[in-house]
Amino acid sequence: MYGAALLLTITVAAPAAAQIDYRSLDDDRPTRVEDAYPAERYAFEFLIPYSFERGRSRESVHAWLFELEYGVIPNGHVGVKAPVAAIQTAGRTEWGLSGLRAFALYNFNTESPLLPAFSLRGDVTLPVGSLAASEARGSLQAIATRSFGRNRIHVNAAYGFGPDGTPPAVEGLDRWWIGAALDRTLFRQSVLLIGEVYVRQPIEGAPIEVNASAGLRWQWRPTTVLDLGISRGLRAGLGPEYAVTVGISNAFAIAGLMPGRR
Repeated sequence: MYGAALLLTITVAAPAAAQIDYRSLDDDRPTRVEDAYPAERYAFEFLIPYSFERGRSRESVHAWLFELEYGVIPNGHVGVKAPVAAIQTAGRTEWGLSGLRAFALYNFNTESPLLPAFSLRGDVTLPVGSLAASEARGSLQAIATRSFGRNRIHVNAAYGFGPDGTPPAVEGLDRWWIGAALDRTLFRQSVLLIGEVYVRQPIEGAPIEVNASAGLRWQWRPTTVLDLGISRGLRAGLGPEYAVTVGISNAFAIAGLMPGRR
């Protein structure tokens, strides 16, 4: 499964110019905390993270998180996610679509000597699929990024809206969560190393989880990035026993959607 996730990529049109996309820290690629910078204007990015999680109850969850982003305006992008999950319990496996998610991110401020980069992101999940949540939900997330040479610090905080209902198998919107990450760039190797800690409350009144993750992003080709991460719950009986994610993303442009190129 890991190999299939790494080999699967889609080329819709001629790829965009070479870039250092490995420094773009997307959510779940490979850690939950993301940076405050959007996709480039008129650029598409297709992402295929695969994740495996072993729960405390010995339940196993496989997930393929198909995602498409588009830089629709300067300093902003929109996107959609279609997570497909497989839940293994007591020798049985249940497959299904775990909802649909639409999101938008806008960067209000790039870094300055006094202020960090700052963005707001909004998400909406829809109860579509056999493993989806029972109710539609939304969330609003604040994102800040500050650079110190090769190092960057990121802080994310999000709050969810709407009825809790039955949660989806994967990619649910928490009642709230907050996390911080530190990354370091290895320019010669085109590698980004990341470590994070975050706390979350999945639904109102649920125990609060504390989780830690580590990962890396590598620019395999000019427009293709590979990522690998691992995480674990830090509170006894809460969070995953362990979780692993591996993914690939491909950036491209469609000439007909770019001004002056028809």
